[in-house]
Amino acid sequence: MAYLTPGDPKSRGKWVMAMVAILCVGFSIRLVDYQVVQAEAINKISYENRAVTRTLPALRGEILDASGAVLARTVYRYDINAAPSKVFAVSRKVNGQSVLIPVDQIANEIATILEMTQVEVLAKITGTGEYSQIKKRVDAESYRKIRSLNIPWLYYDPIPDRLYPNGAVAGNIIGYLNNEGVAVEGIETSFNSCLAGIDGQESFEKGVDGIKIPSSTVTTQAAVNGRAVHLTINADLQYFAQQVLTSEVARLRADWAVATVIEVKTGRILVAAEAPSVDPNEPGKVASDDRGSRIFRFMFEPGSTLKAITGATAIDQGKATPATQTIAPFGWVVPGTSYKVTDSHPHGDDKLTLTGVLRDSSNTGIMKIGQAVDYRTRYTYLKKFGLGQKTNAGYPGEEAGLLNNVDEWDGIKKYVSMFGQGVSVTPIQSAMMYQAIANKGVRLSPILVEGCEDSNGNLLRTEVKPGVRVISEATAKSTMDMLEKVVEQGGIGKTAAVPGYRVGGKTGTAQIASGSSGYSGRYAVSFIGAAPAENPDFVVAVTVYKPRTVSNSIGATPSFKRIMQQLLRTYRVPPSTTLSANIPTEWK
Repeated sequence: MAYLTPGDPKSRGKWVMAMVAILCVGFSIRLVDYQVVQAEAINKISYENRAVTRTLPALRGEILDASGAVLARTVYRYDINAAPSKVFAVSRKVNGQSVLIPVDQIANEIATILEMTQVEVLAKITGTGEYSQIKKRVDAESYRKIRSLNIPWLYYDPIPDRLYPNGAVAGNIIGYLNNEGVAVEGIETSFNSCLAGIDGQESFEKGVDGIKIPSSTVTTQAAVNGRAVHLTINADLQYFAQQVLTSEVARLRADWAVATVIEVKTGRILVAAEAPSVDPNEPGKVASDDRGSRIFRFMFEPGSTLKAITGATAIDQGKATPATQTIAPFGWVVPGTSYKVTDSHPHGDDKLTLTGVLRDSSNTGIMKIGQAVDYRTRYTYLKKFGLGQKTNAGYPGEEAGLLNNVDEWDGIKKYVSMFGQGVSVTPIQSAMMYQAIANKGVRLSPILVEGCEDSNGNLLRTEVKPGVRVISEATAKSTMDMLEKVVEQGGIGKTAAVPGYRVGGKTGTAQIASGSSGYSGRYAVSFIGAAPAENPDFVVAVTVYKPRTVSNSIGATPSFKRIMQQLLRTYRVPPSTTLSANIPTEWK
């Protein structure tokens, strides 16, 4: 048998030492490479694997009424989430001692706070997944209680939630947000740049267990909350007016109704009420046509409320006085045409003054007196009263009405425009025509939004255009004197009277146009008036669309009266102590 010759032990030791030395040098080089040369890149990769970045949603600004009452605000709701694969018993101090709280007990604590059952919570937190939503949109109080449990495998997502505390009050004006939080109507849209905040960002690290490392949070960009918008609306009066209109729409079986209240000397809109109204918390519960504001968007022929403008024009041009006489027949053929205009009810040849024409709302009478003013001049007055142009009150999508160029007026429109046919207005335009009369002949711009706060909470007031002189102060007084007789003596006008106060106003019963086929059998009935007539503080304009139980302004005067009474009471306007002017309405 052959045997291997034993090697030299010292030689083998040297080889072993050499190999170890080579390995050590190699590891050292690699260690230096990792810890020095590539350290920054490796740390970056490691951090990216651990780091989480999320959005810090900004709170949207509030919408406030004239007194500061909140009409819209944003609060945080919280989604409560868990990582089922990381669920474990939690150690908690009890009487100074560390106690291990089992998962079953923790599930029961969570269930009690979130108004769930223990079984429901256990089903959410059991499994191998990294994400499970236990409950969505939890309020702040419940969220704080959950956080106080100090459960490391729970995490939370703050979700901004827009709330409208007064429900449908001014809902058609305020607007609302869609499911993605995007403004789609009303002031929410037109003043979005003020209301919307700027979202922030934060980053944090998670451990190998996937749970956030508490000390690792870094806010890279702080959220900037939105700013508040102040409206001119009086929320209490708005609520009252909406209740009045809702009951009247039901009683009259009408399609809808609107009421606008203007502060005469400032142009501020105190009420912009509509029925049906929309609750911005649940806009999907009403038809899409009922979600916006018809006060600013709906165009209709005003009818007889425009007769006051025709009368004021004639007086301002020196072609008539409140006592100017005319014979108003039941029917009258428009000069140069075969088109016959009639009054609303048969009558003989009535001997009326201009004041009597307004009192009786005679179509023939107003045309016979109004024709003394050239139609181009009358067109100019209509423009000065605000027809055919947006009021720019701050509501999105406002319509301008319809006032065709005077060169397009045919022989018929030159006459029928005197009693409100052939032109279209929005309810806000109608209200502002009478604001001009009540304000001694100066038409102001309507103000819906007082302003937007700056970052320091100071109110930046909405820019308001200067007033426009439409008629002389003397003409405005004469026109208001005539409108008083409508309320004192008019068959329908009397139902708009407010005990203790002098009130001037005008009825309007407008046939609803039906395309090229002329007019339908339905009406838009209105009443617009001001009080106290001797020195008006408020204009109230009411329009009821397609009432089915009446066909004249008796459908609008009860709402006018109730709203005006409440206004005068709310602002403590002293009762009238003087009598109206002594103006004849008829002659012999």
